[in-house]
Amino acid sequence: MTYPPPPGNDPWSQPPTPPVDPTLPVSGQPIPGQPTGTDPYVPVDPYAPVDPYAGMKSEQPAPATADPYAVPGYAPAGYPQAGYPGYGYPPAQKTNGLAIAALVLALVGFASCVTAPIGAILGHVAQKQIRQTGEGGEGMATAAIIVGWILTGLIVLAIIFYIVMIVIAISASSTSSSY
Repeated sequence: MTYPPPPGNDPWSQPPTPPVDPTLPVSGQPIPGQPTGTDPYVPVDPYAPVDPYAGMKSEQPAPATADPYAVPGYAPAGYPQAGYPGYGYPPAQKTNGLAIAALVLALVGFASCVTAPIGAILGHVAQKQIRQTGEGGEGMATAAIIVGWILTGLIVLAIIFYIVMIVIAISASSTSSSY
């Protein structure tokens, strides 16, 4: 059996007391010379922990209509998925496929000698596409152009050298056979 509390000790029947600020004196007025919470000259602890993300926090707006059939763990359309890479990172840039093909063909030109000029020409076409679409791969296209034209020049010089050597060999054999 429980007994009711004695009269006068009931906390609900007493008027509420306002909370007391421990920084203020008894009369409720600030002490002259004492820093208060709004004083700009309050000494700051240089070793106090600081939140580096305090200015960068932004709340995502809630979708206009909640999907009752949404799967937990998946972000609704138009909102980024939580986790890595996270909010604020730009999406990965798409690389131009023609720039990749141009570089591969230019490098294969070391062995085949035929694909080097094709790689250089494709590099020029890839650069034009990259300028129009804003895709990535400009460095690969430039490398394909440089490697392709250098190998093409070396191939042309080698062909000219072989033709000159054949002409010299033919002329030397025709002059030596007349004796």
